Amino acid sequence: MNHPESYKGQRVVVLGLARSGVSVAKVFHGIGAEVVVNDRKDRESSPEASELETLGITVICGGHPEGLITADTALLVKNPGIPYTVEPIARASELGVEIVTEVEVAYWLSPAPIIGITGSNGKTTTTTWTGELLRAAGLKPIIAGNIGTPLCEAAIAAEPDNWLVAELSSFQLKGTNAFRPRVAVLLNLAETHLDYHGGMDDYVASKAKLFANLTEVDTAVLNWDDAVCRQLADSVKAKLLPFSLKHKLAEGVCVEPPFRDGETEAEAPARMIVWRRAEGGTEIVRVDELGIPGKHNAANALAAIAASLAAGADPAALAAPLRDFRGVEHRLEFVAVKNDVRYYNDSKATNPTATTMSVRSLQGRIVLLAGGLDRGSDYMELLPLFKERVAAVVAVGETRAKIAKVAELAGLRSVKTVDPLEDAETTLRQAVREAALLAQPGDIVLLSPACASWDMFESYEQRGRIFKQSAHTL
Repeated sequence: MNHPESYKGQRVVVLGLARSGVSVAKVFHGIGAEVVVNDRKDRESSPEASELETLGITVICGGHPEGLITADTALLVKNPGIPYTVEPIARASELGVEIVTEVEVAYWLSPAPIIGITGSNGKTTTTTWTGELLRAAGLKPIIAGNIGTPLCEAAIAAEPDNWLVAELSSFQLKGTNAFRPRVAVLLNLAETHLDYHGGMDDYVASKAKLFANLTEVDTAVLNWDDAVCRQLADSVKAKLLPFSLKHKLAEGVCVEPPFRDGETEAEAPARMIVWRRAEGGTEIVRVDELGIPGKHNAANALAAIAASLAAGADPAALAAPLRDFRGVEHRLEFVAVKNDVRYYNDSKATNPTATTMSVRSLQGRIVLLAGGLDRGSDYMELLPLFKERVAAVVAVGETRAKIAKVAELAGLRSVKTVDPLEDAETTLRQAVREAALLAQPGDIVLLSPACASWDMFESYEQRGRIFKQSAHTL
């Protein structure tokens, strides 16, 4: 697409309401485009519609009508989560109408440089942490994107001396064409969202669009421990700033001495995070001083440090926020102690890799509460984890039978499935009670579902909040 101002007097269709759809619709309406917003939800379930209609924007709810996409449609801006197979998007593609997500629009609007952060796991933690590091270094970050604030809202509010720190999903990046961050961060790649992408190739290609328009003045921050990330480095035109837990890098951000395979951060607490470059190394902080536990969080810290250094942060300013950071809600979040049992909310763990990393970050006997949306996996990759680190499993959601089967194959004797009750909240509360009954003093009850939440809940945030309420009221 071109700059939004070029769409004055032209027809722009926004597919999907929610906050990002409302934000985009207002942008194009404000420059004088003919804006039509469409959402398949009915009018009663679309409270955002009234705000747009008050401005004079056409809103169509309750389905996708014929004729929504016409030959004179100049642009279709889609909600990232809407599949490309739905009729309006297929029709737009057929007519040659450009299809983008809000990220593309925000790129054209933002006067501030952008740090784009993506990956299968760790995006929100790394994005938030990067914002904290930049703030400590006096670089005026604005945190937005998939993390909460729509990117367009943040772009409009930004000034040239800000840094727009954006958490970006594969869904968002798939709908970009010209998008070019100043710093592009790829954390890791694991099999997830394959029901949406149709396979790993499209998923990786969508993530790789983060680097598509970078030039030699930009910086690409890549996980050197991830084989797929490392392969992408060959096609990136920007300056490379890799990070690694396992390799001593000639240039990049790494841990010294490197971790050995299978080794935890607790086994060698004297490890130092170092920024390496041609002129030598700068020590940043010790791994055991980081404010949140887990080897995966050490990797997130390396990525946040690299992004901040690429933005011009003084390395001396980074140690304090690295020590002080206590994580974000729904990401291995400590909730409560009840009857000498600790409860942790890791609702954001929406794939088995995330659950594995979280379980391995905690010390002690674990009662795992898992399950959710069924995307076709058999969850057998969790078998070694269940054998080695999990004492009991409570399974819920569409995948409850699959999760329970893996637990039984692992030899676990304490396996409970909770069938749907009158509503999702009641079901999850019952699951928490079952987990509490299985837990012994000193144990950990961990909600780390390994699945998306949409079979039962509107979001992983809603699932996490109900888990926390349930734990507090045991």
